Amino acid sequence: MGWRMWLPLMFFALFLGLAAYQLTQPKDEFVESRMIGQSLPYFDLPAATDGLPGVSSKDFADGKPRLLNIWASWCLPCIAEAPQLEALKEQGADIVGVAIRDDPADVAEFLARHGNPYSRIGRDDLSEVQLGIGSSGVPETFVIDGKGTITYQHIGDIRADDVPVLLEKLREAGQ
Repeated sequence: MGWRMWLPLMFFALFLGLAAYQLTQPKDEFVESRMIGQSLPYFDLPAATDGLPGVSSKDFADGKPRLLNIWASWCLPCIAEAPQLEALKEQGADIVGVAIRDDPADVAEFLARHGNPYSRIGRDDLSEVQLGIGSSGVPETFVIDGKGTITYQHIGDIRADDVPVLLEKLREAGQ
């Protein structure tokens, strides 16, 4: 017999220790885009609602930095970030929206109820643009420089504390 009879118990204790360690680690629910520093992929989305044009990747290559906000009318955090998007617009940010799997009537109702900070909104029915730029959920906001390069990603709803950060990232993207 000897020490070998304790070997299964030692492996079991090691397994329990590793499992306990993993359970105590903070959970990261967000997937960061690997597109940071990369050019936007080509896309051309139709308008998500009447009164605003659709969105094309060519819209981001005119020398002006912009925010690209991925959102949906059915998204509760998108309601929470609506005042912050208005604040960004009031401070000079040009915000382009991509509505994910949304109905034009629902988009119009959302904008009427929560405000419209967007200069354009494209309709992404199959989440192709969303997945193409590395977005894993709604809402997410990307800073795009004037050449169409993704320079920054904000995951989740924009809160009041995030507004100065996004304005700074937008300024940096314009330099």
